[in-house]
Amino acid sequence: MRKLRYRFSSDEALMLAYRDGDSGAFECLYHRHKDALFTFLYRGCGQPNVVEEVAQETWEAVINAASRYTPSAKFRTWLFQIGRRRMADHWRRVPQQESPLQEAAEPVAPATGPGDEDYTAFEQRVLRAVGELPADQRDALLLREQGFSLADISAITGAASETVKSRLRYGRTQLRAQLGDSL
Repeated sequence: MRKLRYRFSSDEALMLAYRDGDSGAFECLYHRHKDALFTFLYRGCGQPNVVEEVAQETWEAVINAASRYTPSAKFRTWLFQIGRRRMADHWRRVPQQESPLQEAAEPVAPATGPGDEDYTAFEQRVLRAVGELPADQRDALLLREQGFSLADISAITGAASETVKSRLRYGRTQLRAQLGDSL
């Protein structure tokens, strides 16, 4: 019954309700966005243990910022901005010699049906190709994949809208070059 109460509430209204003490509102926000956030982080990192840690840090940051929350941007944009920063913080703490996606990452879910093995192999090739992109291009492409507008990506990354367009264009061009006819 509780979930129905929040069904038509905006994310911003839910965050304000959580700020005002309604823990059920946070639970609803978490369930709405946890998978998309995990997917974004995973496709940018490819290491499930790191992604789980960063996702947890992201949600902790949301909880810690709740008392100061004002809806100046879409909640989802704000959440992904926090997640992106937490991932960058992680890589500063644990420097990598090369992109973690350049090695084959384990898929999040095991293959289950006929033809899935081919899809998983293709997905791994795509993950590796994405991992070879410069971080700014990779983030722009992954955020776009999550349905963010150019303005949202600009807000999340702190880059001008024209810069985001360029990053998307160059990133797509590089992926096409790396993957060839596979796309």
